[in-house]
Amino acid sequence: DEKRAENAMNDIKRRNSKADIICHKLDLSSLQSVRQFCEQVVQNETKIDVLINNAGIAFTPEWQTMDGFEMGFGTNHLGHYLLTLLLLPLLRNSPKARVVNVSSIVHIFGSIHFENINLRNGAYDPHKAYAQSKLANILFTRELAKRLGPDTNINVYALHPGAVRTEGARNMGAVKRFMIHIMLKIIAINVDKGCQTTLYCAVDESLDGESGCYYE
Repeated sequence: DEKRAENAMNDIKRRNSKADIICHKLDLSSLQSVRQFCEQVVQNETKIDVLINNAGIAFTPEWQTMDGFEMGFGTNHLGHYLLTLLLLPLLRNSPKARVVNVSSIVHIFGSIHFENINLRNGAYDPHKAYAQSKLANILFTRELAKRLGPDTNINVYALHPGAVRTEGARNMGAVKRFMIHIMLKIIAINVDKGCQTTLYCAVDESLDGESGCYYE
């Protein structure tokens, strides 16, 4: 949402007058949009120090991306996958770079349905789809770290941020959405606390010797 992004950018600038922020449009459910975004970044930047893959969609009806993939898998995994690979040259230009993939503890319930990756023909379930996409985030993290090898300048991390009070349930029906809202008010942490594990993986120097790991 470009308007919300602009509001967030302005809020940061109010808190820190020295903040230098640029917004670019990116729709992770469209591989064409990912490619266009990366072209813009490559044209305007010489290096990337930290890439945080934080966008996520959950518990939707049986939607498809513009490219015909199941919406959760296409957005949460494939969009980030392509984004990261296209930005690897800029990450390699940094003395020390990090890729941080925000997953979820829900991955423990996931399986990769290779025989029906888009969960078609009656196999779709919103919880199954979300768990599959979050497991894919972790498998991507581990394999990317493995393929980059021990001599790379790029470290890769996956994480579970905790149960955070966000709008992740906005695609549920009204009754479920209300129940989730009540539950999150009781057990969930706020956004400031919910971003701490992400920030830890993004900047903490104690993780310099680790890559391909999962944090929660």
